[in-house]
Amino acid sequence: MNLEIANAQFGVRPPVTKPIREFLIEVGEKGIGDLISKHYDTIRESEIAHLFPMNDEDFEDAKKHSSDFFIQICGGPTYFNENRGAPRMVGRHAPFRIDARAREVWLELYKPLLIELKEGGVTETSVQSFWDYLNIFSIWMINTK
Repeated sequence: MNLEIANAQFGVRPPVTKPIREFLIEVGEKGIGDLISKHYDTIRESEIAHLFPMNDEDFEDAKKHSSDFFIQICGGPTYFNENRGAPRMVGRHAPFRIDARAREVWLELYKPLLIELKEGGVTETSVQSFWDYLNIFSIWMINTK
């Protein structure tokens, strides 16, 4: 499995490929929710915690919104659209100063969780597909040099 972080050139938005549907099938909606929750919990203790809600209720809401987004992007029900409208993630992230370092930290925090999924029986192909999406999608969120 290749969990290398792609170089990000500021202002360049490379084409993004959604994760394969098998990721959702293998992990399940609950599994994606658990993955996102664990990721957010590690973020809360990281150097990028300031980019996320500090209030517990808002933080839990952010986890739910993110989970809904990833379930939808992986081919599941359109929970995000139903509850929040069209994703428009670049615009939603615009208020936050996201630089290349913040992106790298965000991705690094996913690595052990994805390795755990693979060790738990999720196929390497599915995990790689999800990583490849995160790796490129996250470049789009960089809005600060």
